[in-house]
Amino acid sequence: MHEINTADRIAFSQRDGIDMAQHVVAQSGLRIGFERRRGRAAGLNPTGRFEPFARSAFDDGWSSLDELPSLKTEVQTEMARSVITRNSSPDISFDRSVNPYRGCEHGCIYCFARPTHSYVGLSPGLDFETKLFAKPNAAELLEEEIAKTGYEVRPIAIGTNTDPYQPIERERRIMRQMLEVLEAANHPVGIVTKSALVLRDLDILSRMAAKGLAKVAVSITTLDRRLARTMEPRAATPTKRLEAVRELTKAGIPTMVMTAPIIPGLTDSEIERLLEAASEAGAREVGYVLLRLPLEVAPLFKDWLLQHYPDRYRHVLSLLRSMRGGKDYDPEWGKRMTGGGPYATQIKHRFEMAARRFHLNLERTQLRTDLFKAPKGAGVQLSLL
Repeated sequence: MHEINTADRIAFSQRDGIDMAQHVVAQSGLRIGFERRRGRAAGLNPTGRFEPFARSAFDDGWSSLDELPSLKTEVQTEMARSVITRNSSPDISFDRSVNPYRGCEHGCIYCFARPTHSYVGLSPGLDFETKLFAKPNAAELLEEEIAKTGYEVRPIAIGTNTDPYQPIERERRIMRQMLEVLEAANHPVGIVTKSALVLRDLDILSRMAAKGLAKVAVSITTLDRRLARTMEPRAATPTKRLEAVRELTKAGIPTMVMTAPIIPGLTDSEIERLLEAASEAGAREVGYVLLRLPLEVAPLFKDWLLQHYPDRYRHVLSLLRSMRGGKDYDPEWGKRMTGGGPYATQIKHRFEMAARRFHLNLERTQLRTDLFKAPKGAGVQLSLL
């Protein structure tokens, strides 16, 4: 891991042509002090894109910034009005999802969900990692929504936006409550997580999996513990995630490993080793997503890269842009997940060859929908007979 101070960073940007935006950030004092944000990935806390005014802290000459306390995780209650989110994206395998939390304490610097914090007047930067929202009525709403007349059963995806097993779930147990609702209704569910806390719900998941109703995807971006520590500071270590894959598989739960995202010039060299480790842990399916930098994620990721891996900054962005039509991000359907161009094709072929070598993706788990029984509770019209 590489660390450079502000003066060195400015000199580096001037010498090697790093984005002027990063130079401005370094000069303006927008970066939050390391001691205040220890254990967090983002170094910035930019104002959300919908706010009329931008605010930033600055030293008034009396060392006032030194007196600010360390950033702590704050959790607010959000009483949601609905909980199932639907999408019609042609390059996503599910059409509905549930997120029990808004914001994520794992703090993955590359998280494409960061810009959603702007919708509640907060920053996609450090606010996303420290100002969280829990939806305590999520299970109740979920039961009501799947009980509605005419509800069409398809697998519900959980963990596609923020991690349902982030640290606050240990106390809140909202994910556990939702699984209890889904199990009672025999409703299929697919889960994505970076947390070993998923093993807490092994009892429910194993019973559902025995009926063909559950599968889990564990996201592993790197086997390098130091890189994971800076990039995903509060997620489980790579070793813990592989152990989770092993335990899930042992319990009979179909488990896949998502190498998401693949970061060119930083983690793409690990593709083969990651898939080998996934196979040895018992996974039978694997998938990947190329690094995505929509909206505010781009400057946050660039700043992180410049802080920790300045020697790779230009190379990583050059490779990424070669796969994104010369831009930091291209949202075009069919390309946003995998990119385009020669380097993207090379990653695709390497991934497919490694999957074949380690006997992965030989078959895909399809969840059952024919066992569904609509809940009979509040809001359900009783039969006349």
